[in-house]
Amino acid sequence: MAYKQLTPEKRYGLKAYMQAGFSIPEIAKELMVHRTTSYREIKRNTGKRGYRPKQAEMKTLERRHYSRKASRLTPDLVVRIVYLLRLDLSPEQVSGYLKQNHNINISHETIYQYVLSDKANGGDLYKHLRHASKKRKKRYGSNDKRGQIPGRVSIDKRPEIVDL
Repeated sequence: MAYKQLTPEKRYGLKAYMQAGFSIPEIAKELMVHRTTSYREIKRNTGKRGYRPKQAEMKTLERRHYSRKASRLTPDLVVRIVYLLRLDLSPEQVSGYLKQNHNINISHETIYQYVLSDKANGGDLYKHLRHASKKRKKRYGSNDKRGQIPGRVSIDKRPEIVDL
């Protein structure tokens, strides 16, 4: 079962089953939700006067309203991003700057995706990235040099005095 929040009807059912003395796993089975959903619902929404379905619904809607959403690439935001990239800031720095100074949440990955789409459309924003995105060539047949001691001498070539 996937994670999901309870509907108002299931919240009232949860309250009724709790008052009837059912255990949380039994309640979850009756409501046809995962038991962790029931545990999470009770933990998040139990106040000083116990679990109340109407209050739980209001708390849920309030949390959803105040949750921070990632910003979409609006034309105004794209202009800011392009300006900052042309100042040779990295996408990570652009993301941090926008969050700190303009309270705009946008991931550096979204900025990279925009730069790559710009490149595909013939743009030159990718030239302002610090690392050119080159394909790395896998080297076949090369010996692995990790863990090797430089200038080592084989055990067969040790002096005979060591064998005594």
